Amino acid sequence: MTTLLLRDAEILLTMGEPPGQIAGGGLFIRDNVIEAAGPSDELPQEADEEIDARGMVVLPGLINTHHHLYQTLTRALPGAQDVELFDWLTRLYPVWGEMNDEAVYTSSIIGMAELVLSGCTTSTDHLYIYPNDSTLDSTIRAAQEIGLRFHPTRGSMSLGKSKGGLPPDHLVEGEDQILADSRRVIEQYHDPKRYSMLRVGLAPCSPFSVSGDLMRKTAELARASEKVMLHTHVAETADEETFCLEKFGARPAEYMRQLGWVGPDVWWAHAIHLNDDEIQMLADTGTGVAHCPTSNMRLGAGIAKVRQMREAGVNVGIAVDGSASNDGNDLLLETRMALLLQRVQGGASAFGVMEALELATLGSAAVIGRDDLGKLAPGMAADFIGIKTDRLAMAGGAVHDPVASLLLCAGKQVDLSVINGRVVVTGGQLRDIDLEGVIAVHNKLAGAMSAKHPLPEDRRNE
Repeated sequence: MTTLLLRDAEILLTMGEPPGQIAGGGLFIRDNVIEAAGPSDELPQEADEEIDARGMVVLPGLINTHHHLYQTLTRALPGAQDVELFDWLTRLYPVWGEMNDEAVYTSSIIGMAELVLSGCTTSTDHLYIYPNDSTLDSTIRAAQEIGLRFHPTRGSMSLGKSKGGLPPDHLVEGEDQILADSRRVIEQYHDPKRYSMLRVGLAPCSPFSVSGDLMRKTAELARASEKVMLHTHVAETADEETFCLEKFGARPAEYMRQLGWVGPDVWWAHAIHLNDDEIQMLADTGTGVAHCPTSNMRLGAGIAKVRQMREAGVNVGIAVDGSASNDGNDLLLETRMALLLQRVQGGASAFGVMEALELATLGSAAVIGRDDLGKLAPGMAADFIGIKTDRLAMAGGAVHDPVASLLLCAGKQVDLSVINGRVVVTGGQLRDIDLEGVIAVHNKLAGAMSAKHPLPEDRRNE
């Protein structure tokens, strides 16, 4: 067994109940589990490895509850910059159709590197498109190389244009094939144990890209396995609401309820267009929500009622969403956006810094079914980050309130990240990853994909 001692943090922010702020705090870790948290002079004074955290705010690692890592390949793509969801998808589907397994792996490394450097220690991913030789396996390989705690979801699309769906027919899969591969990845990769570094979920993409029959069979498959969760997009846009009313005779949330897609083993991405009764239904059933503020703004989708959801008792977590509807993978910035966007809707006192940090830690942990993440306390996984306060972006702010400055002052990356008891970032740099080389390969792949589907000449001034 190995031990790790972090000591003398300017502030140790535990996010416990209540969330304590311990000046001069520290952590004692044995293997991958926190054994003690508190004032540094009350902790064991020797360990196999020590971290001097002077000048840092140390807090639990942030948890990302919804993502499409492959979309780093189509960030800022012309023709998809200034359109809403359905037109955005129509522009991007053909380009994504050029993706191969190398592109899946490389884009995952890029997205995960950004996430980790922005404070993320656990991330989900929703890969729902499998052109050419693309596999979920390559996202898992990337997470293992980066050192990220990972919840990949085996996404799917089965309803092509010819059957009334939105995606092109050549990008959808047969439902038997989807279910067979879903079963395979669960059997091959899913680890339900406490402190697991890898849990697989199942995630048919959306009401406009899969059949109701696939949704039901996917839920049956997941619920026959231990701690396999269910995930999908719900109530993201007004267009989706119109589609569901016309095709199914029900609003998106009600359609999900009819399919059995509610419960503590289910979480929805976005959940913007919900009425009061639907929010209460989420609370009553324990269904979670991944809040994606930047993506929602970027696509003009709307503002989720996070304040109302939390007051009703809904588990809400933070998410960056796909890198082509956010164009970034910065989870600390996303947490800041959640704070500010709720104030746009409800006023300056509508949402506080600690509430936003709770979204990104304990809230996100609850959404993805983890009771071993999200706070710094004995028995919890050793996932934490450190941010130095003597940086330009926090000058002045750190004097007055270092914790509030984490979100109110923009423009920072973490200086330290420990995941599962292992140092992944030190001195603000990722260990063991040649980012310069990966970026070069990634950009070459991105250029080759988009070159095959240029924007028509009559749209190039959009």
